[in-house]
Amino acid sequence: MSTSRLSFKEMCARYDVTPRTLRHYEYIELLSPDREGRARFYSGRDQARMTLIMRGRRFGFALEDIRQWLLIYEKEGTTAQMQAWIDLADRQMKELADQRRQLDETMSELQRLRDETAASLG
Repeated sequence: MSTSRLSFKEMCARYDVTPRTLRHYEYIELLSPDREGRARFYSGRDQARMTLIMRGRRFGFALEDIRQWLLIYEKEGTTAQMQAWIDLADRQMKELADQRRQLDETMSELQRLRDETAASLG
């Protein structure tokens, strides 16, 4: 990870997020950029956190879960954070499996109704 600071605009571009999203992450204390006047600059630490935030979002974690997980590292260290990650991942895997089951059921029902409708036309 680069240790150079990124401006607000560079951070948005690097992580493909909107300015609103980046400001929201600051507001909920996921990121804490350095401020020089009205300008914001993101350190290597902020960039590493943003990488973890983006990964967590891709896996479907809630922002509050991500925030709590990042706080564990600051308060309790790496081992506690890794254990928390395992617990979060296990919980999310169960949630995703349930969503997959529901989606499969919905797709089966839609296919059945589609086939019935097509059969009634022909």
